[in-house]
Amino acid sequence: MRGIRIVLFALVWFSCAWFGSWELNPNNATRMFAAMSLAEGEGGAIDRYQSQTIDKAMFDGHYYLDKAPGMTLLALPAVVVADWMTGQRGTDFGVLPVGPAFERMLRLRTRLAAASGAAVLTALAAVALFDLALAITGSAAAGLFASLGFALGTPIWGWSTTVMGHAPVAALYLIALWAIWRGGGRQALLAGLALGGAVAIEHQAILAGSAIGLWAMLRFGRRPDWPRLIALLLCGAAIGVLPVLGYNLFVFGTPFRVAYSGVVGWEGMHQGLFGLIWPRPGPLAAILVGWKVGLVWVAPVLLLAPFGLTALYGDGARRGLALTCMATAVVTLLVNAAYVYWEGGNTTGPRLAMPAVAPLAVGLAALWTILPGRRSRIAAAILLGGSIALNAAIAAAEIFAPPTTPFPLWEWVLAGRFADGELRTVASEWFGWSPWFGLAWWAALALPMLGWLVASVRRAARA
Repeated sequence: MRGIRIVLFALVWFSCAWFGSWELNPNNATRMFAAMSLAEGEGGAIDRYQSQTIDKAMFDGHYYLDKAPGMTLLALPAVVVADWMTGQRGTDFGVLPVGPAFERMLRLRTRLAAASGAAVLTALAAVALFDLALAITGSAAAGLFASLGFALGTPIWGWSTTVMGHAPVAALYLIALWAIWRGGGRQALLAGLALGGAVAIEHQAILAGSAIGLWAMLRFGRRPDWPRLIALLLCGAAIGVLPVLGYNLFVFGTPFRVAYSGVVGWEGMHQGLFGLIWPRPGPLAAILVGWKVGLVWVAPVLLLAPFGLTALYGDGARRGLALTCMATAVVTLLVNAAYVYWEGGNTTGPRLAMPAVAPLAVGLAALWTILPGRRSRIAAAILLGGSIALNAAIAAAEIFAPPTTPFPLWEWVLAGRFADGELRTVASEWFGWSPWFGLAWWAALALPMLGWLVASVRRAARA
């Protein structure tokens, strides 16, 4: 199975790294501006760039990142490497940087940060899900079905081309679930690190992540060495959130400042707990099935997930995992429905609900094993193939669809940018090739890897 894991990682990472997202999207840009400020000796303040983003916070007369700093810290190495490779820095563009040269400079750093951050985590999570599925079902085919469904059959793919936290949080949830199931000392430490890291990337991840943490406590608590395992879990969680305290201390002079408290221009963030009020039925329904951001339209393969989780619940040995996945998905969706800005602005699908994809994808593995025959598995594979094709178009064309049309997925992404050939690929952005040729190169490299994976799991099934 080692070969399958290696090729699966390569396929997912390459697919995420090959495509890109708009570097001046405010959520992308503010994280990169903060990383550039840290790397270039400006202490984390983004005064130089603040006119280029509507997402910012103000403290003591200076502008700063208004998000959790996890993705900015992950982007730091990419910025340092790009500065060294090009001999160019953000500070070279003056106090109000604008224009094509600045955008190209920012684009390079954004692409490198996404490829070395979100894309790597998503690929690792796909492998972890394959291993978890293999352990709970004994089927490599179930593992591949679930892994591809998670990483390429949903907008996790598109969000892995950004420096935003939605796909990384989902990836870290999956890594934590895998580590807790494995249950060794190193895995307990890794599970805590993953859950703490998720909170460092998106602070609200503590809510759904608590369901995973509770399961870990209960699962480890039945072991003779439970004190050691729980201590390692908590130690890992502390290490995961430590970078946030270090960032705050370095940038603000205090480890306990929350950047959201200084948000500029978004009055809804001052309602409830940084914009979180009470879950509302209307937004919840829209997040699931609404035309603008409904999850079912951008990830149709997930329609199968509840049946798989139900089947997993019926197996006593795996009931804890099933309940944890259900709780994690439900809490994530309720938190999204409780947020003042629940639609998420420019987004293809419900971006704030993306961490729910991780626990739902576990259900895809269980679903594969209960399908009654060959025809039903072929139908499930066709649904997965359609989901992958749809998300290839989304990742290539636009993950930041504006909420200006009744059905942005069709009107803006598929019939708009994709049909017009307005695609972002490595080949078209950096080598001067046509966008369609860039897409064709992805297919020429990715499809053989996919075919090899399918053939390999079929051989494993026959064996």
